[in-house]
Amino acid sequence: MTGGAVVEPAGVSGADEALFRPVRTGNPFEETVERLLQAIKLGVVAPGDRLPSERDLAARLNVSRVTLREAIRALTESGYVESRRGRYGGTFVNERLPKPRRVTPKQLSRELSGGIDDALVLRSALETGAAEAAALRELSEAEIDHLRRCLVETSSARLADYRRMDSRLHLAIAEVSGSASLTSATAEVRMRLNELLDAIPLLEVNLGHSNRQHEAIVEAILAGDPEAARRAMQEHLSGTAALLRGFLA
Repeated sequence: MTGGAVVEPAGVSGADEALFRPVRTGNPFEETVERLLQAIKLGVVAPGDRLPSERDLAARLNVSRVTLREAIRALTESGYVESRRGRYGGTFVNERLPKPRRVTPKQLSRELSGGIDDALVLRSALETGAAEAAALRELSEAEIDHLRRCLVETSSARLADYRRMDSRLHLAIAEVSGSASLTSATAEVRMRLNELLDAIPLLEVNLGHSNRQHEAIVEAILAGDPEAARRAMQEHLSGTAALLRGFLA
């Protein structure tokens, strides 16, 4: 909430559609929790924002209202959301989210058992392709505004919010590629990468460098230059990969 006003979920609908897609039938409760956490942790629904209505979410996720309520209860007990009653009620993302699990680089590296390289290769394939595809499209004014807004929010983010806003920008690039499947896959690999990123320090020099690379990626997309967009994204991802391998090797 900002100044007492209800804030609806914002942005272009691509990420909403990708993350709030129908769950598989095998584990509806677990997958519903996963989808809601993805939306929160990747910044699609920001702290203080209201989740879509219960009826809408249940329909989009293709789960029963009972399953959805159980998932929301689990997230409430875990400190991610709260329910409010009244005319402007609903389920809201908490202003202060639980801190990521803290482990040492060595512990995380052992747990991943070689998964670092797998996640980095997958990320490179997905995100360079997303940047190229986005540059090939004629973007709408709403998509352009969404991309620029995410860029500004990332470059001006507080240190505590940087990971979330960075995730949101990368997801926005996938959104404007026009492929819901690519957006969904990018969200899933970003969740894997965030666990790795949370285990290494945020370096101010690196953040300044990353912000300049973000600008180059977005400008190449808006200029309709797919080769430059792919190249700028690859350079950016290579820097992140070097830090992860350095700290977690």
